[in-house]
Amino acid sequence: MKRLLATAALVLAVLSPMPPSVHAATVNISAFGNSSTGGTGAIAGALIAGQALSISVDPLDLWNAGALPRWSNANGLIGNLFATGSDESGQTSGTLIGIAWPNLHTQGNLTAAFGTLVGRIGGGDYFTVGTSFNGVAASSGVLELFYWDSNFSDNTQFITATVNAAVVPLPAAAWLFIFGALGMLGVTRRRPATSVAA
Repeated sequence: MKRLLATAALVLAVLSPMPPSVHAATVNISAFGNSSTGGTGAIAGALIAGQALSISVDPLDLWNAGALPRWSNANGLIGNLFATGSDESGQTSGTLIGIAWPNLHTQGNLTAAFGTLVGRIGGGDYFTVGTSFNGVAASSGVLELFYWDSNFSDNTQFITATVNAAVVPLPAAAWLFIFGALGMLGVTRRRPATSVAA
């Protein structure tokens, strides 16, 4: 029986797809260290093509592209933003800390507002995340998250994203193979030796 269970575990391990390490991950993304230009992506885990994916960031969580008025949330520099007196900017309540930046940043396949949270899977195309993303993984690979910017040197602060991905079950064909292998193990079990008369 122990041998049977060990074999079943081995078959499951071999046939299982790449484990979707993104189930419910919390990831910090730095405006400096994880800038799309000059930084590296914040690793959020592995995904499988077609896997349901959601990413959310508190709209009050702020980062910046440098001196005032370049503070924003994960949606980027898309409108006027005023300090609350208790946010990360350290400015007094009512101070204008962010504006709709007059131009957008284009990099690779994507054009988006500076300061936007963006993602990329397996080194493929960038996609906009912002404060809320719901969709499916376009490809298989590691999910990276970035601060969208052309110059990372004066960026500060970070935001925290919650990443959720659906668990991917084994395909039906794999289960059939597993049960078939287990059945064969039962048939080929060692039988007690019988003595043959001389």
